[in-house]
Amino acid sequence: MSGKPRIVVLDDWENGLRTLVDWSAIGLQAELDIHARALTGADLLAALRPATCVVLMRDRTPMTGELMRQLPGLRHIVFTGTRNKKLDLQTAADLGIQVSHTDWGPSKASTCEMTWALILAAVRHLPSIALTPARTLWRDAGATPLLPAVLQGERLGLIGLGQIGARVAAVGKALGMEVVAWSPHMTMERAAQHGVQAVALDELLSTSRVVSLHLVPADGTRGLLDRERLALMRADSLLVNTSRAELVDMDAVVQALRAGRPGFGAFDVYDTEPLPAGHALLSLPNVLLTPHYGFVSAPVYREFAMGVQRNLLAWLAGEAVPNTLAAA
Repeated sequence: MSGKPRIVVLDDWENGLRTLVDWSAIGLQAELDIHARALTGADLLAALRPATCVVLMRDRTPMTGELMRQLPGLRHIVFTGTRNKKLDLQTAADLGIQVSHTDWGPSKASTCEMTWALILAAVRHLPSIALTPARTLWRDAGATPLLPAVLQGERLGLIGLGQIGARVAAVGKALGMEVVAWSPHMTMERAAQHGVQAVALDELLSTSRVVSLHLVPADGTRGLLDRERLALMRADSLLVNTSRAELVDMDAVVQALRAGRPGFGAFDVYDTEPLPAGHALLSLPNVLLTPHYGFVSAPVYREFAMGVQRNLLAWLAGEAVPNTLAAA
């Protein structure tokens, strides 16, 4: 057996780390396993058992205390980005496992652009009218009319007005929309700084043509959109979530979409990722679903790659590792 440490990279679904990190110097000092598909259960444990170091692509795989306690050889964890809500830092510290992370890159811009890609694709019916080799009809005379709406003059309701929400608001205003916002600590003054109006959550839901979520899940916001609040939405409304699935009751969302309030859903985040083949959302005709792609972009992944390479080389050399974390 090799005496080299083993580095296991999880959830490199886009093959971004495989192709953007220069693994040559790392490969001279360590054994390397890069996994491009999601691993769970026994497969995950088998992949991680020989690991001395684990590289996590954001929080795609929960690194729980229970899992870490089954990995006696684990000494270091690197995760991409600056926040990982599914990594048990306290257990890592208790077990003597060092944790570090990378920088972010322009993820806020990337997620804003993804939000608007979903909004415009849904409103303009782009998935239904796109021409492909299998669908070449310029117009289908027998089809139900697909007459898209125009967003100018409509109300855009933002649940959250942080760095991403403020960017989404600016685009909405540029399109001529009336923008309103709510968050647990929203004030009229803070909303006015971004040229939008602060309103109560119930008003936002009941009056907005487009509702878009941009909050970090917390004790007061998990499950925020439940059955009762979803029922307030307009029959012609569009619900967009490029933030976190924890903000909504996903079972209630499925039932609400079946009932027609909201009228359409455009989602990039889910309670289980990757989205299972039998998930109820996939059976609905009034949804546009993308595979958690909001933060995924070339400049963000380049920042991830540089950070992973930097941290691993420092760790292998026994030097101080940048961006190390400690338990709270």
